[in-house]
Amino acid sequence: MDAALWQRLSPELDRLLELDPEARALRLAALRAADPALADELDALLALDADAGGFLEESIVAGLAGACHGARIGPYALDRLLGEGGMGQVWLAHRADGLYERRVALKLLRPGLADPGLRLRFTRERQILARLEHPHIAHLLDAGIDASQQPYLALDYVDGAPITDWCHRRHLLVPRRIRLFLQVCAAVSHAHASLIVHLDLKPSNILVTDDGNVRLLDFGIAKLLDTQDHGPEQTRSGMRAFTLHYAAPEQVRGEPVTTMTDIYALGVVLHELLSGRKPYRPTRETAASWEQAILDSDPLRPSIALLREGGELAPSQRRRMARAIAGDLDNIVLRALAKQPEDRYASVEALAQDLRRWLDDKPVQARPQRIGYRLRKYVSRHRWALASTAAVVGTLAGALGAVSWQAGEAIEESARAQAMQDFVTGLFEYTGSSPRGAPLDVRDLLDAGVQRGDAELARQPRARAELYGVIARLRLGLGDYEQALALLQRQEALLEPLADVPASLRLQSASDHARALRMLGRGPDCIAHAGPHRALARQREATVPRQAADLYTQLGRCHRDRGDFDTARELFDAALTLRRQGRGDDAGIVESLADLASLHSASGDVPRALVTVDSALARLEDRLGMRHPLAIDLLRARCALRRTQGETRDAEASCTSSVGLALDLYGPGHPATLDARRQLAALHVDQGRFVEAEAEFRDALVQTVARLGPRHPDVARIHNSLGIIAWERGDEAVALAELARCVEIWRASTPGSLLADGLFNQAMVLQAFGHSRQARPLVLESLALRRERFGDRHGLVGDALRLLGEIEAAEGDWQDARTHLAEAVAITRSGYGEDHPATQRATLARARVEARLGDAAALARLDALASSPATDVESRKLAWLARAHAASVRCAGGARVVARAEFAALDAQLRDARPQGGALVREIDAARGACAPTLARR
Repeated sequence: MDAALWQRLSPELDRLLELDPEARALRLAALRAADPALADELDALLALDADAGGFLEESIVAGLAGACHGARIGPYALDRLLGEGGMGQVWLAHRADGLYERRVALKLLRPGLADPGLRLRFTRERQILARLEHPHIAHLLDAGIDASQQPYLALDYVDGAPITDWCHRRHLLVPRRIRLFLQVCAAVSHAHASLIVHLDLKPSNILVTDDGNVRLLDFGIAKLLDTQDHGPEQTRSGMRAFTLHYAAPEQVRGEPVTTMTDIYALGVVLHELLSGRKPYRPTRETAASWEQAILDSDPLRPSIALLREGGELAPSQRRRMARAIAGDLDNIVLRALAKQPEDRYASVEALAQDLRRWLDDKPVQARPQRIGYRLRKYVSRHRWALASTAAVVGTLAGALGAVSWQAGEAIEESARAQAMQDFVTGLFEYTGSSPRGAPLDVRDLLDAGVQRGDAELARQPRARAELYGVIARLRLGLGDYEQALALLQRQEALLEPLADVPASLRLQSASDHARALRMLGRGPDCIAHAGPHRALARQREATVPRQAADLYTQLGRCHRDRGDFDTARELFDAALTLRRQGRGDDAGIVESLADLASLHSASGDVPRALVTVDSALARLEDRLGMRHPLAIDLLRARCALRRTQGETRDAEASCTSSVGLALDLYGPGHPATLDARRQLAALHVDQGRFVEAEAEFRDALVQTVARLGPRHPDVARIHNSLGIIAWERGDEAVALAELARCVEIWRASTPGSLLADGLFNQAMVLQAFGHSRQARPLVLESLALRRERFGDRHGLVGDALRLLGEIEAAEGDWQDARTHLAEAVAITRSGYGEDHPATQRATLARARVEARLGDAAALARLDALASSPATDVESRKLAWLARAHAASVRCAGGARVVARAEFAALDAQLRDARPQGGALVREIDAARGACAPTLARR
C-alpha cells in the first residue's frame, strides 16, 4: 500500500472504528457511493480487525530477558525501571565491575521486534550520541552488547523533571521560562551543527535538574544529515517513531525531514511552556483528528490559550503572564509553528536570537518592523533613562525657582562635586603614567587614590570621608580586610566632628565598618560598633532604606556568628522587608534570602535552608543572571546543605559550579575562590580523595593565614579539615594536633555551634584511635552546647548521643550505651527523617551493640542496612560497615566460613572504591580482627 492511499484510508478507518455497527454500515454505504475502491479497502481492513479477535491484547514484543532489579547487563547492575517505549526500556543502573562508581541511565533494545530497522536506529543513536558533546545534552558514557546479545547504551543519568512540569511547579515568570528554553535551543543548535536532527523534541525528552540546568535526551530517532543510508523514517506507513503531538506537518505527511522539523517541535514545546497547553484543540482525541489539526488548523496564540485555559494559575497571574506573552512572543511561537518549513525560522539560532531580543526589549524579527513598533520598543528599553532625564529636567526647573535661598548650599555642593570629579579624572590619568604595556595593579591604583584624596580634598572632609568609604568597599571586595578597616577608621575620625553628615553616609560607614570587623573574625567588636547605629537606621528607614537594610544585614551576620539567632533573624527579616519594599534591589533581596538560609542551616533546619537557597538562586537567575558574585556563595551553601543530607552527587555539582564561577570572576587567590575550593575539598574527603583534598587545604591555609592571621575562625575551619584528613589517613599525632588547634581558636572566637562541632570531631577521632576516656568529656561538652543551642530533640543532639553511646560501649558500659543509642535513633529520626545519614549511623551503632549482646533482631537490622540501596557515597559506606559488623557477629557465633566470604567480598569492593584507604577501611579491618586474627587482611 502506497503512502498516498494510506493518507486517505487512515482517518476514515479511525472514524469507522469508533462507530457502532449500524452507524458504521451507513457511513460505509455513503463512502461506497462516492468512491467504491476506497470503500472496498476500508471494508477489507474492518474485516481483518474483526477476525483479529484478541490480537494485540498481549504484546507482540518480547520482554527483555533478565531485565529486573539487580540483573547484570554488561558491566552494569540494574536498579529500577525509569521508562519503557517502543525501542525498549531505560533503567537506572550503576557500574558494578569495580572500575569506578557512577549511576547511569541504561537504555536496552527490546528483542524480537518485528521492525527490522529498530536495531539500525539503536546503532544509529549510539553513533549520534558519540558525536555530541554539550553541557545541555546527556552524554554517552558507554555502549556495547553483553554476553546474552543484549545491546545497551549507558548515558548520563539525569535526575530532573520535564521542562513544563519544572516551570509549573515553581510558578516561574515568563522571562525565566524563556531563559530556560534558550538552553534547549543551545543544545538543539549544537546537534544541528553536528548535522543531526533530533526529530522527537518534547518535554519528556527535555529534563531540568534541581539546579536549573537543561539536559536533552533520547536521540533514538534522530537523523544524520551527512549520510545517505538513513533507513526508513517510519511515519504513517510504518511504525511511528515520533510523538504525534509534537510532530511537524512534513513528518505527518511522510515527507523528508530537515532542521526545520526540529524548529517546529521547539515551537510546540515553547507554546506549551508559555500557555500550559498544546497549540491545537482537535474535536476528538484520536490520531486522525490530531493529524488533521497539525496539517490544516491554525495554532492558537499562546496568550489566548493561557487566558482560556490557564490550568491551576490564579486569574491575576494568568492575566499578567498573558500580557507578557501577547505580541512578540505570540509571533515568535507562530513563526516557529508555520505549516511550511520555509516560513519558519531559518535556524534554531535565529529563533534563539529573537527570544534574546525579546528579553532585551528589542524589536523581534517575527513582527513587521514598523516605525511605531520600533519606537515603542526604544521607549520601553530606555524607560528608566528617559524617566531619569525627565526627572532631572523637573528637578532643575524646581531648583531654578528656589535658587535664591539655596545659593549658598548649592555653591558648597557644587564645589564638592567638582572636587570629586577632578579627583576621579586625575586618578585615571595616573594609569597612563605606568610603562606602556605594563598590567594595571588595582591595589596600586587604590593606594594612589587615597594619596590624591589626602592632597586634593584636604579642605573637604566630607568628600574625603566619602572617598575613603568607596575605596574601603573596593578593598573589601578584593579581600583586603585590614587595609579596608584602616581606611574606615580614618573615615570615622573625619566624620565624628562634623555636624551635618547625612544619615545615609553615617549608616553606610557603620555597615562597612561592621563588615570589615566581621571578616577579620572580630565579632564582638562588630556588634559593639554597629549596634548603636541601629536606632538611627530605624528612624531613617523611609528615607534611606538601602543603607538601613545594609546595616541590619551586617549586624545580623555578626549576631548569627556569635550564636544569637533570634536577634539575627529579626535583623535579617527587617532587611528583607525593606529591600522588597524598594525597587531595583534584586541583589539585596537575594542577599537577604541567603542570610536567612544560613540562619536556618545554623539552626539545623536543613530542609528549610535548602528551600530558601533554591528560592534565592531562582530569583538571581531570573533577575540578574547566574554570573553574579552572589551565585558563588549560594552555590557553596547549596553544596554544603546537600552534603549534610548525604547527597554527594548534587553537592559536588554545586561545589564545582561555585569554584568555576569564582575562578572566572575573581581568579585563584580571591577569598571567595579559596572558600569555594575549600568546600569542594571537604567533599573530596567524604569521597575518599584524601591526597587531593589535603593539598587543597594546605594551600588554602597558607593564603588564609597570610590574609587573616593565625587565629581567625576561618583558619580554624581549615585546621579542622586537616585534622579529619589526617585521621582518615591514620596519622594520629597530626590529627589530634590539628583538631586541638581548631578547638582552641573556636573556643576563643566563636563559642557556639562551631565549637560544639570541633569538640565533637575531636572526641570522634580520640575514640577512633582508642582513647575513649579522653573522648568522653569532650563529647559531653559538645552535647551540652548543642542542647543549649537547639534543645533536646534536634538531630545534632541525637548525633552527639550516638557518639557518646559508642564511647560507652567501647568502655564496656553497655547499659548506658544502649540507652543513649536508642535515644539517638529516636532523636535523629525525628529531626532528620528515616533515610538521613545521621539516622542510619545511629541505627547502625545501636544494632551493632545489641547484636554483640546476642539480640537476633539486631543482627537482622544490620543485614537490612547492609542490603539497603546505596544511592551515594555515604549510604554505600554505611552499607559496607553494616555488612562488616554483621559478618563479625556471625563469626563470633561460629559461622566463620560465611564471615570469611563476606570479608573477602568487601575487600574486592573497597580496593576499587577506596584506593587511598581511610577510617572506613580501618573500621572494617577492626571488625575482621575482632572476629578472628586469622581473618585479618594481609
